[in-house]
Amino acid sequence: MSREILLLVDALAREKNVAKDIVFGALESALASATKKRVHDDADVVVTIDRETGDYESVRRWLVMPDEDVTNDEAEMGIIDARDVKADVAVGDYIEEALEPIDFGRIGAQAAKQVILQKIRDAEREQVLNDFLERKEFLVSGAIKRMERGNAIIEVGRMEAVLPRDQHIPRENLRVGDRVRAYLLKIDRGARGPQLILSRTAPEFLMKLFELEVPEIEDGLLEMKACARDPGLRAKVAVKSNDPRIDPIGTCVGLRGSRVTAVRNEIGGEQIDIIVWSADPAQFVVAALQPAEVVSIVVDEEAHAMDVVVDENNLAISIGRNGQNVKLASELTGWTINLMSEQESAAKSEEERGGLRSVFMSKLDVDEEVADILIDEGFSSLEEVAYVPLAEMLEIESFDEDTVNELRNRARNVLLTEAIVTEEQLENVADDLLGLEGMDKALAATLASHEIRTRDDLADLAVDELVEMAGIDDERAKALISVARAHWFEE
Repeated sequence: MSREILLLVDALAREKNVAKDIVFGALESALASATKKRVHDDADVVVTIDRETGDYESVRRWLVMPDEDVTNDEAEMGIIDARDVKADVAVGDYIEEALEPIDFGRIGAQAAKQVILQKIRDAEREQVLNDFLERKEFLVSGAIKRMERGNAIIEVGRMEAVLPRDQHIPRENLRVGDRVRAYLLKIDRGARGPQLILSRTAPEFLMKLFELEVPEIEDGLLEMKACARDPGLRAKVAVKSNDPRIDPIGTCVGLRGSRVTAVRNEIGGEQIDIIVWSADPAQFVVAALQPAEVVSIVVDEEAHAMDVVVDENNLAISIGRNGQNVKLASELTGWTINLMSEQESAAKSEEERGGLRSVFMSKLDVDEEVADILIDEGFSSLEEVAYVPLAEMLEIESFDEDTVNELRNRARNVLLTEAIVTEEQLENVADDLLGLEGMDKALAATLASHEIRTRDDLADLAVDELVEMAGIDDERAKALISVARAHWFEE
């Protein structure tokens, strides 16, 4: 019998082109499964085959656990009972009992064969998958073998891949037998069917197509830095030249548009805007908004947003149909873009100026003229008035030294008073509120003044209530409430 096992392992390993260890493992699993049926379905049975002789032994095991944690008596044993069997046993050890090896010839031969073949199939698939991954092929092509509920099953070499319905380019009509290209989106090792998940809508797919058509990218002379897509309609790609002699846009477009046309034909005629990437965010955003012409731009680093002012006649072009142009530009650059006309920009500036003027007038106890001088000189907060170097403030022609010192002292006193009030309000604020992602002391103090002192207090609020209470924008309010409620769903 031992010799039979060795011959069987050798034959299967050769036939299926897998390692002998995999076949041994499959056999051990089949024998253990058959033995469990004789003992108990919930038992833990381990079969070990000697790789040299083919002899095998069966062992039943119980995992030693604290008595109160035992839930399955067939595979677990409390520490007290375990020490009756073996005095020096510890939690985490196994108590083992040898079983009479099952007769290999009398187990359900068909069932054993199925287990073995399934294990070998899994091993084969894993081997092919590993070979595929080693080649680092992200742009794959193959013929559609069949359609399943709108998903296209594609033959990729010796493997099957799935192109889900939601990863098809809108309005494209794929049929069995068609050859298609797609991007390897992810690998689902837990799937019973095809494990390669493909996409034709991913921005990376478009970038890989350009790499295929533009040899300068593979040579390192050009780089595809970013891409944003509205699949089937429009895309924006940012390209950078690593050689000053090479025009990045012209190179990607190709002679008479040959290169960009080849890419467009692959993605259903999608319109492609090619722009030059820039390390300067403002310059990058201006380029990304093409064909719109930008009048001015204000960068808010803290909010990671930009107010972009365009000519009234250019506003519609900047926004694009259904907001497509500004949406793609925002995705491409990673910045929130607030488009506005010059009139809207002036109104917003005046509103912000009015708010800052009110703060300076009330907090520093100064008149409108002094407040406007501070604003015109670039001061935008009490902290700046209090702590900007004295020499800089003395350069303001309208102020003498006594006025400057008085303004600085008033600003510092206000900030100190506010800090004391904030600390007093935070004394009764729970740590679970202070520790929330996106929360800061100033906001927590504001919430505390409205009797919101715990994470659950915040979680009970509606978004509009939080916006009104704290004076924050909708997005931040939604994010904070979502984080505050997260533990409800975990429980």
